[in-house]
Amino acid sequence: MSILITGATGLVGQALTKKLQSQGESIHYLTTSANKIEDHKNYKGFLWNPNKFEIDTKCFEGVTCIVHLAGASIAERWTDEYKTKIIESRINTAQLLFDTLNETENNVEHFVSASAIGAYPSSKTINYSESFETYNPSFLGEVVEVWEAAADKFKELEIKVSKVRIGVVLAKDGGALEKLLQPIKMYVGAPLGDGKQWQSWIHIEDLAAVFTFVVLNQLEGVYNAVAPFPVTNEAMTKEAASILKKPLFLPNVPAFMLKIILGEMAAIVLESQKVSSKKIEQQGFDFRFKELDVALQDLLA
Repeated sequence: MSILITGATGLVGQALTKKLQSQGESIHYLTTSANKIEDHKNYKGFLWNPNKFEIDTKCFEGVTCIVHLAGASIAERWTDEYKTKIIESRINTAQLLFDTLNETENNVEHFVSASAIGAYPSSKTINYSESFETYNPSFLGEVVEVWEAAADKFKELEIKVSKVRIGVVLAKDGGALEKLLQPIKMYVGAPLGDGKQWQSWIHIEDLAAVFTFVVLNQLEGVYNAVAPFPVTNEAMTKEAASILKKPLFLPNVPAFMLKIILGEMAAIVLESQKVSSKKIEQQGFDFRFKELDVALQDLLA
């Protein structure tokens, strides 16, 4: 049987595809570009166009699990138009998959959706677990709420549903780490805001492993994908600078300045979410990169 991945060519999708293939799994993936279609024994691409509600239904042949990663990046300025794109790119793609499965004979048993720890309200004191029910009142919380609701709809088709709430992803190329390192490498690195906001991070390899664990064990429900030991923004900035052997001369970047530069999107770096990884660990998952210094040494050495 095969696993269908949306967003397979993105940062997380590439890592997950590699991990699943290493486990002997066959991958189908959806792409909007004919140039990105490949057809190998255990890796096959299929076209879709969510804007036109079009999809090649052959993508479901032999598929028992769908991993839904597709969605516009939140790391672009949040104009009203782009905020609409962020939401629609998540719910419209899920709706297309849902409607097509509802109308097409298939063997899909499990739907695994990406989500985000932006679900949790900003707090410097609460240690969030998956049982926390109130969504973040900010735009990030709004995105996650409709994102997860779109995933839950697949229960109507008697399909198991999982939602993986992703933390700050650390990777060699792309993701949050790349943006953190840029000013440090230019000798203008500094903590953001008061630097005391919690950042619940995860190494890209562990993130791919979490998704793989959820898929292969057919876990249902919400799972946080964060390393066991979150750190503050200040601690992460200082650790990265230390490994790169770069000084931090500048004072913290004030929150008001970030809001002027980034607008509402400043919430990405100023909000604080201290998130627990205990639920996935209690299922038997073991993180390879539990401590920030070990993760950064692996990525930056």
